[in-house]
Amino acid sequence: MALVSMTDMLNKARKEGYAVGQFNINNLEFTQAILQAAEEEKSPVILGVSEGAGKYMGGFKAVVPMVKGLMESYGTTVPVAIHLDHGSSFDKCKEAVDAGFTSVMIDASSKPLEENIKITAEVVDYAHKNGASVEAELGVVGGQEDDVIADGVIYADPKECEELVKKTDIDCLAPALGSVHGPYKGEPNLGFKEMEEISKQSDLPLVLHGGTGIPTKDIQRAISLGTAKINVNTENQIASTKAIRDILDNDKEVYDPRKYLGPAREAIKETVQGKMREFGSSGKA
Repeated sequence: MALVSMTDMLNKARKEGYAVGQFNINNLEFTQAILQAAEEEKSPVILGVSEGAGKYMGGFKAVVPMVKGLMESYGTTVPVAIHLDHGSSFDKCKEAVDAGFTSVMIDASSKPLEENIKITAEVVDYAHKNGASVEAELGVVGGQEDDVIADGVIYADPKECEELVKKTDIDCLAPALGSVHGPYKGEPNLGFKEMEEISKQSDLPLVLHGGTGIPTKDIQRAISLGTAKINVNTENQIASTKAIRDILDNDKEVYDPRKYLGPAREAIKETVQGKMREFGSSGKA
């Protein structure tokens, strides 16, 4: 199956009451694990690529052929989108679309609202002309994403969300409502009241960043309020690193990377499968 945009899969998820997971890819093994998990679970899936991870893997033009090659080798039949996570500028979003990404996120949330709207609208115009979907963000998601660190959480303003949606024609919206990138310090405190208001106003699939560590009951409530995309990265990184540490700690003679990266891949796959079941996307492809 060819790569697809996020639009249809997220609209379907919102309508049917489940969420599609965005699982970030950081190397070959992450990509293999996530694609294998999606096929076994018969789940649509979004492969997230941050600018930093894209650079690490050799650039956007290297990432897309890797994904396509694996999908061909595996005989992938489920819908797969490849999505730029937290695109920092129009130029970066354009670069990703030109490389074959089927979806981009423009994150101009640190800019004044009018500037955010202007940049986002430009990205939407270019992406839609090339068949790609667009995600935008308002507010501040805490924690760290690549080298960007946000000390606090700033909730998205529902009125600003309404204005952004009306003026940009985005396909999905990521309102910051208490989630963070990376491990949580204490219990997550999500703004469900604002989530419900924004969902009703925007009539678009909502996106929840920082999906690692959020209790299942909160995940289910967020989905019931219109969240159709949930991002997960930290949990997969922790699981894979634990698998590698366990092998290297127990066998000081091992040096073949396949001996520790193979189990790391399996740990990621199991984690992703668990998330797909939790989000309700298993069997929805």
